Amino acid sequence: MSAPFIITLDGPAGVGKSTLARRLADHFEIAYLDTGAMFRATAWKLGKGAWDWKNETIEAALQNLEFTLSGSGSNSTLSLNGIALTNEIRTENVGMWASNMAKITAVRNFQKTAQRNIGTTTSLVAEGRDMGTVIFTQAPCKFFLDADLKERARRRFNQLEEMGKPAELDELIEQIKARDDQDRNRKVAPLKPAEDAIIVDTTKLDINGVFERLVSETEKKHL
Repeated sequence: MSAPFIITLDGPAGVGKSTLARRLADHFEIAYLDTGAMFRATAWKLGKGAWDWKNETIEAALQNLEFTLSGSGSNSTLSLNGIALTNEIRTENVGMWASNMAKITAVRNFQKTAQRNIGTTTSLVAEGRDMGTVIFTQAPCKFFLDADLKERARRRFNQLEEMGKPAELDELIEQIKARDDQDRNRKVAPLKPAEDAIIVDTTKLDINGVFERLVSETEKKHL
């Protein structure tokens, strides 16, 4: 049996990672792994302020969490302790909680092990912030997506509207900027492109143009 084929998509919030990762997974008929959802679910499960707990308390709580991934493409389902994740984890507040949790070494180590375990048996598109730099360093196909801050906030605004969760655009800009600063400047696994990643600025590209570029580059590596 051949080794799983891994595609990594890294980048900040609002660059279209989720949409593109799902489309790539559909196209290549492999699983879609939303690692940001894993951090969000962990933060949501442990609760507000968990990042201020003592290290041993956090480590003990993490031992009670188990992630599994089933299905493929848009039908991929990420579950925590056997329960499929829902939009409860998709609020901006939980996103900031997740960013706070991501600064903690014990949490990152837990996530790294969980994500790598999934990738040892499953070909997948892994979306996140350190997939190419830390988690799947040997992945043959790595992408780093980026876009202008205001454009990313506009996209996030539209996404929340579609989910029935209206937001203020100016507030979103400030929230995304704060998360960017925290993610890019943390000591552990800061947000940055892998040295061998293909960097794609999506600010002025439509989703189809970016998708075609990703497919083309992936096929060069995989076919």
